[in-house]
Amino acid sequence: MKSPAFPVVIAAPSGAGKTSLARSLVQRGVGLEFSISATTRAPRPAEIDGRDYYFVDDAEFERQIAAGELVEWAEVHGRHYGTPRRSIQEPLGRGQIVVLDIDVQGARQIRSAFPGAVLIFIPPPTVGEMARRLADRGSEGESELRTRLETARQELGAAADFDYVVVNDDFEAAVRALQDILAAEKHKIDRMQELPAALEQMQNELAGLLKGSR
Repeated sequence: MKSPAFPVVIAAPSGAGKTSLARSLVQRGVGLEFSISATTRAPRPAEIDGRDYYFVDDAEFERQIAAGELVEWAEVHGRHYGTPRRSIQEPLGRGQIVVLDIDVQGARQIRSAFPGAVLIFIPPPTVGEMARRLADRGSEGESELRTRLETARQELGAAADFDYVVVNDDFEAAVRALQDILAAEKHKIDRMQELPAALEQMQNELAGLLKGSR
Protein backbone atom coordinates (compact mmCIF):
# COMPACT_ATOMS: atom_id res chain seq x y z
CA MET A 1 0.00 0.00 0.00
CA LYS A 2 1.06 3.56 -0.74
CA SER A 3 2.32 5.60 2.21
CA PRO A 4 -0.21 8.35 3.02
CA ALA A 5 0.67 12.00 2.37
CA PHE A 6 -0.46 14.84 4.63
CA PRO A 7 0.72 18.23 5.90
CA VAL A 8 2.61 18.42 9.21
CA VAL A 9 2.64 21.83 10.89
CA ILE A 10 5.44 22.62 13.34
CA ALA A 11 4.55 25.85 15.14
CA ALA A 12 6.10 27.63 18.09
CA PRO A 13 6.80 31.01 19.61
CA SER A 14 9.90 32.77 18.27
CA GLY A 15 13.05 31.35 19.82
CA ALA A 16 11.70 27.85 20.47
CA GLY A 17 13.78 26.34 17.66
CA LYS A 18 11.01 25.18 15.34
CA THR A 19 12.85 25.97 12.10
CA SER A 20 15.92 23.92 13.04
CA LEU A 21 13.70 21.03 14.12
CA ALA A 22 11.60 21.14 10.94
CA ARG A 23 14.60 21.21 8.64
CA SER A 24 16.38 18.44 10.52
CA LEU A 25 13.25 16.30 10.39
CA VAL A 26 13.05 16.68 6.60
CA GLN A 27 16.77 16.07 6.08
CA ARG A 28 16.69 12.82 8.05
CA GLY A 29 13.44 11.46 6.67
CA VAL A 30 12.30 9.76 3.50
CA GLY A 31 9.26 11.04 1.64
CA LEU A 32 9.30 14.40 3.41
CA GLU A 33 9.42 17.84 1.80
CA PHE A 34 9.85 21.25 3.41
CA SER A 35 7.23 23.87 2.56
CA ILE A 36 8.84 27.24 1.79
CA SER A 37 6.93 30.26 3.05
CA ALA A 38 6.74 33.73 1.54
CA THR A 39 7.63 36.73 3.69
CA THR A 40 8.04 40.48 3.42
CA ARG A 41 10.79 40.62 6.03
CA ALA A 42 14.42 41.07 5.00
CA PRO A 43 16.67 38.00 4.84
CA ARG A 44 18.82 37.28 7.87
CA PRO A 45 22.52 36.50 7.38
CA ALA A 46 23.02 33.20 5.48
CA GLU A 47 19.35 32.99 4.44
CA ILE A 48 18.78 32.33 0.74
CA ASP A 49 15.73 33.24 -1.33
CA GLY A 50 13.91 30.11 -2.50
CA ARG A 51 15.58 27.92 0.11
CA ASP A 52 14.69 29.51 3.45
CA TYR A 53 11.86 31.79 2.30
CA TYR A 54 10.50 33.44 -0.79
CA PHE A 55 11.44 37.04 0.04
CA VAL A 56 8.94 39.43 -1.56
CA ASP A 57 7.90 43.06 -1.15
CA ASP A 58 4.53 44.22 0.20
CA ALA A 59 3.04 44.73 -3.26
CA GLU A 60 3.86 41.19 -4.39
CA PHE A 61 2.54 39.73 -1.15
CA GLU A 62 -0.74 41.62 -1.58
CA ARG A 63 -0.96 40.37 -5.16
CA GLN A 64 -0.58 36.77 -3.99
CA ILE A 65 -3.34 37.25 -1.41
CA ALA A 66 -5.69 38.75 -4.00
CA ALA A 67 -4.94 35.93 -6.45
CA GLY A 68 -5.71 33.27 -3.85
CA GLU A 69 -2.17 31.91 -4.09
CA LEU A 70 -1.65 31.75 -0.31
CA VAL A 71 -3.38 29.03 1.69
CA GLU A 72 -2.64 30.94 4.90
CA TRP A 73 -1.07 34.24 5.79
CA ALA A 74 -0.64 36.52 8.77
CA GLU A 75 1.05 39.68 9.94
CA VAL A 76 3.65 38.88 12.59
CA HIS A 77 5.78 41.55 14.25
CA GLY A 78 4.98 44.01 11.47
CA ARG A 79 5.96 41.63 8.67
CA HIS A 80 3.79 39.38 6.50
CA TYR A 81 4.26 35.62 6.26
CA GLY A 82 2.28 33.17 4.14
CA THR A 83 2.27 29.68 2.68
CA PRO A 84 1.94 29.39 -1.12
CA ARG A 85 -0.79 26.88 -1.92
CA ARG A 86 1.51 25.15 -4.41
CA SER A 87 4.06 24.53 -1.62
CA ILE A 88 1.56 22.08 -0.12
CA GLN A 89 -0.46 20.78 -3.04
CA GLU A 90 2.45 19.90 -5.32
CA PRO A 91 4.33 17.72 -2.78
CA LEU A 92 1.08 16.06 -1.66
CA GLY A 93 0.40 15.24 -5.31
CA ARG A 94 3.78 13.47 -5.42
CA GLY A 95 2.91 11.46 -2.30
CA GLN A 96 5.21 13.49 -0.04
CA ILE A 97 4.53 14.46 3.56
CA VAL A 98 4.78 18.27 3.67
CA VAL A 99 6.47 19.83 6.71
CA LEU A 100 5.48 23.44 7.44
CA ASP A 101 7.39 25.76 9.77
CA ILE A 102 4.80 28.46 10.51
CA ASP A 103 3.29 30.45 13.36
CA VAL A 104 0.32 29.57 15.55
CA GLN A 105 -2.14 31.67 13.51
CA GLY A 106 -1.08 29.89 10.32
CA ALA A 107 -1.45 26.47 11.93
CA ARG A 108 -5.15 27.06 12.51
CA GLN A 109 -5.64 28.13 8.88
CA ILE A 110 -3.84 25.03 7.59
CA ARG A 111 -6.08 22.79 9.70
CA SER A 112 -9.11 24.55 8.20
CA ALA A 113 -7.86 24.06 4.62
CA PHE A 114 -6.46 20.55 5.20
CA PRO A 115 -8.48 18.75 7.93
CA GLY A 116 -6.04 15.82 7.90
CA ALA A 117 -3.09 18.03 8.84
CA VAL A 118 -1.06 17.14 11.94
CA LEU A 119 -0.34 20.10 14.26
CA ILE A 120 2.71 19.95 16.54
CA PHE A 121 3.45 22.70 19.08
CA ILE A 122 7.04 23.35 20.20
CA PRO A 123 7.28 25.27 23.49
CA PRO A 124 10.71 26.50 24.58
CA PRO A 125 12.38 24.64 27.47
CA THR A 126 12.47 27.84 29.57
CA VAL A 127 11.68 31.51 29.12
CA GLY A 128 15.33 32.33 29.75
CA GLU A 129 16.49 30.00 26.97
CA MET A 130 13.95 31.45 24.54
CA ALA A 131 15.09 35.01 25.33
CA ARG A 132 18.74 33.98 24.90
CA ARG A 133 18.08 32.43 21.47
CA LEU A 134 16.29 35.55 20.30
CA ALA A 135 19.08 37.80 21.56
CA ASP A 136 21.74 35.60 19.92
CA ARG A 137 20.18 36.18 16.51
CA GLY A 138 21.28 39.78 16.64
CA SER A 139 18.66 40.67 14.02
CA GLU A 140 16.08 42.32 16.29
CA GLY A 141 16.29 45.58 18.21
CA GLU A 142 15.10 45.95 21.80
CA SER A 143 11.60 47.01 20.74
CA GLU A 144 11.10 44.09 18.34
CA LEU A 145 12.54 41.66 20.90
CA ARG A 146 9.95 42.80 23.43
CA THR A 147 7.22 42.42 20.81
CA ARG A 148 8.30 38.86 20.09
CA LEU A 149 8.31 38.00 23.79
CA GLU A 150 4.80 39.41 24.22
CA THR A 151 3.59 37.43 21.20
CA ALA A 152 5.21 34.31 22.66
CA ARG A 153 3.32 34.84 25.91
CA GLN A 154 0.05 34.83 23.99
CA GLU A 155 0.97 31.89 21.75
CA LEU A 156 1.81 29.62 24.67
CA GLY A 157 -1.89 29.61 25.46
CA ALA A 158 -2.66 28.00 22.10
CA ALA A 159 -0.97 24.66 22.85
CA ALA A 160 -4.32 22.99 23.57
CA ASP A 161 -5.36 23.55 19.93
CA PHE A 162 -2.60 21.23 18.69
CA ASP A 163 -2.41 17.44 18.37
CA TYR A 164 1.02 17.03 19.93
CA VAL A 165 3.48 18.99 22.07
CA VAL A 166 7.25 18.41 21.86
CA VAL A 167 9.47 20.43 24.19
CA ASN A 168 12.75 21.41 22.57
CA ASP A 169 14.95 20.93 25.64
CA ASP A 170 17.14 18.31 23.96
CA PHE A 171 17.42 18.79 20.19
CA GLU A 172 18.13 15.15 19.24
CA ALA A 173 15.39 13.85 21.52
CA ALA A 174 12.95 16.38 20.05
CA VAL A 175 13.76 15.29 16.48
CA ARG A 176 13.25 11.64 17.45
CA ALA A 177 9.90 12.53 19.01
CA LEU A 178 8.84 14.23 15.77
CA GLN A 179 9.92 11.17 13.79
CA ASP A 180 7.88 8.93 16.10
CA ILE A 181 4.80 11.13 15.64
CA LEU A 182 5.07 10.93 11.85
CA ALA A 183 5.56 7.16 11.96
CA ALA A 184 2.41 6.75 14.07
CA GLU A 185 0.38 9.13 11.90
CA LYS A 186 1.31 7.22 8.74
CA HIS A 187 -0.25 4.10 10.24
CA LYS A 188 -3.56 5.66 11.28
CA ILE A 189 -6.32 3.62 9.74
CA ASP A 190 -8.27 6.63 8.46
CA ARG A 191 -5.26 7.71 6.35
CA MET A 192 -4.97 4.34 4.58
CA GLN A 193 -7.33 4.88 1.67
CA GLU A 194 -6.25 1.67 -0.07
CA LEU A 195 -6.70 -0.48 3.05
CA PRO A 196 -10.38 -1.50 2.60
CA ALA A 197 -9.75 -2.75 -0.94
CA ALA A 198 -6.56 -4.56 0.13
CA LEU A 199 -8.31 -6.26 3.04
CA GLU A 200 -11.25 -7.25 0.85
CA GLN A 201 -8.87 -8.82 -1.65
CA MET A 202 -7.19 -10.80 1.14
CA GLN A 203 -10.58 -11.98 2.38
CA ASN A 204 -11.51 -13.15 -1.11
CA GLU A 205 -8.19 -14.96 -1.50
CA LEU A 206 -8.67 -16.67 1.87
CA ALA A 207 -12.19 -17.66 0.89
CA GLY A 208 -10.77 -19.21 -2.28
CA LEU A 209 -8.16 -21.11 -0.32
CA LEU A 210 -10.73 -22.40 2.14
CA LYS A 211 -13.05 -23.45 -0.67
CA GLY A 212 -10.27 -25.30 -2.44
CA SER A 213 -9.22 -27.16 0.70
CA ARG A 214 -12.60 -28.75 1.27
